[in-house]
Amino acid sequence: MKKTFLFIVITLAAFTARAQYNYSTLGVGIGFSSVKGYTNVKRNYDEKAYNLNFIYNYSPYVPIAAEIQFGKLTGGGLTVDRDLYRRQYANNYKAIIIHADLQFGEIIEYENNFFMKLLKDFYVGTGVGAISNSLKVQRTSLDDPNYVFPGDNSGVNLMIPLRAGYEFKIYDDYNQPFMGIIVGYNHNIVFGEGLDGYNDPSSKFKNNALSQYRQITVGVRVNFGSSVSYNKSIRGNNN
Repeated sequence: MKKTFLFIVITLAAFTARAQYNYSTLGVGIGFSSVKGYTNVKRNYDEKAYNLNFIYNYSPYVPIAAEIQFGKLTGGGLTVDRDLYRRQYANNYKAIIIHADLQFGEIIEYENNFFMKLLKDFYVGTGVGAISNSLKVQRTSLDDPNYVFPGDNSGVNLMIPLRAGYEFKIYDDYNQPFMGIIVGYNHNIVFGEGLDGYNDPSSKFKNNALSQYRQITVGVRVNFGSSVSYNKSIRGNNN
């Protein structure tokens, strides 16, 4: 009886050991983005932005990140084809954002299924942040020198990022993801008129939508820190 019990315990222990798959709880990432504003002026232009991320991996498919982002947004121009009122701005901004992503691998069964294994690393996410604006603005109307476009050349606005993308996980010899390459699209909703610095009355100028900017981003993430077990193969193979 004792031998039978010992055999069962060893078998269960071996099965449990095989069923444990590990991931690192911490990470750090850097990224590059092509950014473009959607503001009060007629035309907005593609510019560049950069980010640094400090990451806590709640699971291998749920990263929670504190992001520092800085870049430039521009728009408008001194001709009516660029903006009807010949407004123009340049915003060298900085932002701090807390966001979390949900990769599909957290909620789908993908082991030994080629299509599902491809799908598991897609993600959606959101969060909250603050953007600090530092602007150079064409403030005086070129059509009416007595009119000064209202607004501020600096300030801080609340923002909400809407995120989607894909992580290409890179695994070590133990099938643990130690690095990721991320390709994503972020659409950032900004509350207030700080992105372009113009706060014109809607009765006089078209101003009926929240300011926004989009990012097409590529980044690299490296995982480190303590190793924690997960309940299924992160790579998607039952071995």
